[in-house]
Amino acid sequence: MKLVKQLGWLVLLMGFPPGAQARKPNVLFICVDDLRPELACFGVDYIKSPHIDRLAAAGRIFRHHYVQAPTCGASRYSLLTGHYGPAGNGALFRRAGRVKNNPRSVSPSLPAWFRQHGYTAVSVGKVSHHPGGRGGPDWSDGNQLEMPNSWDRHLLPAGPWQHPRGWMHGLANGEIRVRAGDMDVWQATAGPDSIYPDGQAIPAALRQLEQLAADRGQPFFLAVGILRPHLPFGAPQKYHDLYQDVPLPATPHPEKPAGKTTWHGSGEFMKYNRWQRNPNKDPAFALEVRRAYAACVSYADAQVGRVMAVLSATGQMNNTIVVLWGDHGWHLGEHAIWGKHALFDESVRSPLIIRYHKISQPGASSGSLVETIDLFPTLCDLAGLPRPAGLQGTTLRPQLEDPASPGRVAISYTGRAQTIRTVTHRLIVHRDGFTELYDHTSRAGETKNVAASHPQLVKVLSAQLAQRLRR
Repeated sequence: MKLVKQLGWLVLLMGFPPGAQARKPNVLFICVDDLRPELACFGVDYIKSPHIDRLAAAGRIFRHHYVQAPTCGASRYSLLTGHYGPAGNGALFRRAGRVKNNPRSVSPSLPAWFRQHGYTAVSVGKVSHHPGGRGGPDWSDGNQLEMPNSWDRHLLPAGPWQHPRGWMHGLANGEIRVRAGDMDVWQATAGPDSIYPDGQAIPAALRQLEQLAADRGQPFFLAVGILRPHLPFGAPQKYHDLYQDVPLPATPHPEKPAGKTTWHGSGEFMKYNRWQRNPNKDPAFALEVRRAYAACVSYADAQVGRVMAVLSATGQMNNTIVVLWGDHGWHLGEHAIWGKHALFDESVRSPLIIRYHKISQPGASSGSLVETIDLFPTLCDLAGLPRPAGLQGTTLRPQLEDPASPGRVAISYTGRAQTIRTVTHRLIVHRDGFTELYDHTSRAGETKNVAASHPQLVKVLSAQLAQRLRR
């Protein structure tokens, strides 16, 4: 009895209530679609992102976080499995087929691993590639699960958009994309947040957060997927008003690159109704598009603020690890691209912020190169869970404890090429063996291919890239 009392006093002196040490920390994972690191906390001062900035001020900003693929499905595959994987948007459904045929041959997903260790795992919005995680013509078939055995609840309230497919490409007040050419590429409609798709999903996420936080006996893993700024760029008028008279800086290197690259014709963007205007030839329209994208970022930021406010109100803020992650970057005219899908920095670099109670040097940023696959082992580390065998990333605890801690190289890929990013260079290797090498210590950056003049560096980085992807 005397020993028990002594331990009780020790716990109180350490500042924790009795029993707090035994409870695992919650995880709140916020995924934002098509979000490039164009936020005030990343040094872009014309963007209005106060809620994400507040989160960053209490956590760690990773300024050089790279995704595994510049497309939604393949990037989220790596997030949710901790592995390099296929390049296409169907990666998770192909994994689901392997789970069905031989579940023991497939390593557990991130939410499944937390479930196995006593967590309630819930997803709301777009977290895997299909919002709500189902297949079928309208992505609503409960017999076709994108991530079997992973979530206790995987939710997508479609509201007036009728089904997850309609929600995914929806504009104001239930407008569903039937033919992309008949849907405007950007839209500003007066009204509350609820008139656009995120305004339907976020209230459901808030209800789940309140319900999960009320269960004091079981920790939660809640993933909230925010759709905007995904195309089409629709957001309530009040967010567009934020940028009406705001001057924007000139777009760096807006010319189409010479020679063979992973440049593409921006088909995902160009297929929408653009009023017969092309942003690569019409500077005024390019500014309209950039302002519309910024409005969608501020709309997404407001949704982050709603989620964080409810987390604070539940009293669980100090017992929750919060991650904000962008699933890939997005070109706004750099290299004459409007979209993702390339292997330039603009496509594969995205925001990453991690916050937890008593993080070292809150608000400091890390310039270390890190990858999306690092998040699975990092969350295991922070939550005190063992790591499943075979994860290909590494924990970010060193950078969380010391923002000056070095990182490593970052790997990304499409179906056409693979790339390795170091602190000083980016090498891109095409399927036919052609190489692009860019020197990030020079002003030319990713506008001048120097592969021909650095054959030894190309050889070394090519071998390193191949070795990493063989793991």
